[in-house]
Amino acid sequence: MRCTPVPTDARTTATTTATDPVLPAARGPLSAAVLAALRRPAPTDLTPLPVSVPTGLPADSRSGDPRDTDPWDADPWGEDVQLALYVCYELHYRGFADVDPAWEWSPPLLALRGRLERAFLEALRREVGEPPPLADVLAGLLVEPPDGDGPSYHLRSAGTRQQAREYLAHRSLYHLKEADPQMWAVPRLPNPAKAALVAVQYDEYGAGRPERAHAELFAGMMADFGLDPTYGAYLDAVPAPALAVVNTMSLFGLHRSLRAALVGQFAAVEITSPPGAARLAEAFERLGASPRGTLFYREHVLADAVHEQLVRHTVIEPLLTLPDCPAQEIAFGALAYARAEDRLADHLTAAWRSGPEPGSGSSLRVPLPEPAPEPAPAAGPRPDLRPEGTRR
Repeated sequence: MRCTPVPTDARTTATTTATDPVLPAARGPLSAAVLAALRRPAPTDLTPLPVSVPTGLPADSRSGDPRDTDPWDADPWGEDVQLALYVCYELHYRGFADVDPAWEWSPPLLALRGRLERAFLEALRREVGEPPPLADVLAGLLVEPPDGDGPSYHLRSAGTRQQAREYLAHRSLYHLKEADPQMWAVPRLPNPAKAALVAVQYDEYGAGRPERAHAELFAGMMADFGLDPTYGAYLDAVPAPALAVVNTMSLFGLHRSLRAALVGQFAAVEITSPPGAARLAEAFERLGASPRGTLFYREHVLADAVHEQLVRHTVIEPLLTLPDCPAQEIAFGALAYARAEDRLADHLTAAWRSGPEPGSGSSLRVPLPEPAPEPAPAAGPRPDLRPEGTRR
């Protein structure tokens, strides 16, 4: 069976620009199948994409032996599945340089993605189990342990500047497109929940000031720490636990049937963000960040405290009256996201406490190079850049 190509013009058939991210390296047979396909023009028929075990690729399965392993037995939390999912999802965001945009809605790729998604969604549901009542879930997210041991606590008390740089590299996969996954919920919600969510998103995108968009503030923070703020720059370096956090959002966002879970995920972010953001702002200031290097988290301390109330009372409460947005699914979304975050936190702290010396282990697949030293200031008096009338 062949599909009749949809008529397109030159703008829709052109490949993405050179400023878009490049395709990453494969991490197993599933991601290899996706990446090999994307290097070709999108097909016009429904022939399934072939998945095999190419020579030289690492196994990412329960058996660990690529010679007698079905690629579809791969761990849904593992490197191969998470990278394959991330690449498929990224086609709905910025895409990749030199990749045919028609792949976004290619039936063979969507079929492969659907199989990966079902495995990941089943893994999330197993991880969460039967969700408690929604009120109990939201109340639990408000509780902050006084002596926590997660990444923000570690960075504030004992973290190094290199660990802070690693943390930003992990988080860059989401924060450089912050709020984009949640925008998928807007057309799927009724008013007044839709209007309330848009009000929160308006703040996320800078409230009419592009330079204040949270993604821009995060890029500025990366630059302050000597990191490359280019979108997708650290995709090859970031391991599966960080990919899974972003993939959870995209999974919920791209399926109308999971819109309640996406609202729960968004609520979990807004509820838990302010205390962690405050710790990270303190940590980065201790590690020598400039005001530009702490602005992103200082902004979230106040903004997300307000957003948490909006999401709870003007987004979630109206949805509870709808028959297809059950409270149990909202609770599932919040807890699934929390479990993905817990896995990332465990990975980070375990890596940072490993290594030949305490704190010398890297949490990335490829350790970050040390930033280049800043140039020495020019000789002579420093120019006075203050506005006229303030130079006292």
